[in-house]
Amino acid sequence: MPGHARRGDIRNIAIIAHVDHGKTTLVDRLLQQTGTFRANERIVERVMDSNDLERERGITILAKNTSIRHRGVKINIVDTPGHADFGGEVERILGMVDCALLLVDAAEGPLPQTRFVLKKALELGMRPIVVINKIDRPDARPHQVLDEVFQLMINLGAADEQLDFPHVYTSAKLGYARRELEHADSNIFPLLDVIIDRVPGPPGNADSPLQLQIATLDYNDYVGRIAIGRITRGRIRIADPIALLKLDGKVENWKVTRLETFEGLKRAGVEEAAAGEIVAMAGIPEIQIGETIADPTAPDALPPIRIDEPTISMEFMVNDSPFAGQDGRFVTSRHLRERLLREARANVALRVEETASSDTFTVSGRGELHLAIVAETMRREGYEFQLSRPRVILRRDAAGHSLEPIEYLVLDLEEAYKGRVMEMLGARRAELADMTGAGTGRVRLEFTVPARGLLGFRREFLTETRGTGIMSHVFHEYGTHRGDIPSRTRGALVVKEPGTTVTFALHNLEDRGTLFTGPGVPVYEGMIVGEHSRENDLVVNPCKKKHLTNMRASTSDDTIRLTPARDMSLEDCIEFLGDNELVEVTPKTVRLRKRLLSAHDRKRDDKAASEAAVS
Repeated sequence: MPGHARRGDIRNIAIIAHVDHGKTTLVDRLLQQTGTFRANERIVERVMDSNDLERERGITILAKNTSIRHRGVKINIVDTPGHADFGGEVERILGMVDCALLLVDAAEGPLPQTRFVLKKALELGMRPIVVINKIDRPDARPHQVLDEVFQLMINLGAADEQLDFPHVYTSAKLGYARRELEHADSNIFPLLDVIIDRVPGPPGNADSPLQLQIATLDYNDYVGRIAIGRITRGRIRIADPIALLKLDGKVENWKVTRLETFEGLKRAGVEEAAAGEIVAMAGIPEIQIGETIADPTAPDALPPIRIDEPTISMEFMVNDSPFAGQDGRFVTSRHLRERLLREARANVALRVEETASSDTFTVSGRGELHLAIVAETMRREGYEFQLSRPRVILRRDAAGHSLEPIEYLVLDLEEAYKGRVMEMLGARRAELADMTGAGTGRVRLEFTVPARGLLGFRREFLTETRGTGIMSHVFHEYGTHRGDIPSRTRGALVVKEPGTTVTFALHNLEDRGTLFTGPGVPVYEGMIVGEHSRENDLVVNPCKKKHLTNMRASTSDDTIRLTPARDMSLEDCIEFLGDNELVEVTPKTVRLRKRLLSAHDRKRDDKAASEAAVS
């Protein structure tokens, strides 16, 4: 905003990084060392990960605001997700800030999500502050990682002034930051000094007509929907009339009923806020992300927030299994529709479409994890539904050729597994882009691979590398369709008749494959209880009991020892799915099943499909 003075008392920054490079831990240290917590206050690790799912998985899913004060300046901080599946959060948040702290692991260096979030920041013209974190690791290589970040910025087309970025070395875990490695600083203040000295204050004329764009939403039982955004220009006051400029061009008039700014981990009520401040306001019940709040006398809308299109879609369906309605409180299509549409309003990277069936909705997102988190959240709220196998969203170019989403995949694994992993990816139409570290014991392989080829790959990769491999990927481009990719190489163990599983029957099935279910579990016909060791499906009876004879000892079954069943999480089940299978999701259980429960119906369907293929 040229020609407008910048505020000297505020700095607005976002922390961006790859998953698990230490963003949330760094925010913990900033809050602790700037006196945000009382001396006797109990401090929770990763305090910004307030969502249960975030704390369980150790990742940030939702962007969150906080603030600290240093040298008389208020620093508003936004902690953003590092996983590309939640990139919609990053894209809209970066519009609220003037600078990004790019956090990079001193051992791992830039990874796919590092590239993704840095690209978004550079496109907005930001000059990032590079923070090389975890310099206390024994395998840290901070100087080389700094060079890699510099090369990455060149590859992304950074301008000359963006390449002249400040850098800081930190250990968020131990709580110190240093301008140079040989310095002996024992606190985080050198990083705060760089933020204040190098980050420009927010622009905006406080005397101009109000303009504020909504970047994220919150909800409070007492005041309803809370809109959060940065004031681009002007002032906002409680009880003042405001104009809401809707995305469809309509203009609505409202009044502000509550206004808050961020102070530490809390929000403090204020009567007024001016240009440059990040505020949370209530008073508009149906406000949406991307809409503009303006002065009624000068209703100027800001450009809508641009979000990359989804690449993966799944079907969310009403649960119609024999066990439907036993666990969930919200089970009807009306409940499912209302909840998905409500999610789409707050989760801007999500798309919800109705289908010809009133019981089925097509939900599109950035990736499997993005959609799995939506499903897991709904499950915990008491919803019951079914999910189909994920499928990629194809496009067509001007000439009518089919294009598919291509992912950039980075694998870090022991060298002994390199050949087998490359063979697996070759079958999935992957193309090797780079390989580093050969001869050191561990190698880093980089591929471009169709998004279709990654469906179900993570489970196979972890199995093949004995759990030692590290895998990350990010959307690369829409490219030419690379041809057919073989589907799942193993079939399923499918239940023959309803009942309760027993140890005797499960023990006899262990040689047939890997079981997902233990003894004493109710099952129904068509339910999947394991993975077959061969490529075809096998109909089994896990409820078959041992025949009674005169020679049977009362303790004979006590000697049977079952191999523990594989614990299948919701993401594991989604990865396992075949085209003719569904995941049944309830608040208490997650089950795999066939679309057609009857073995007779499945045979008839397979026969019809094969006849249609021949004709």
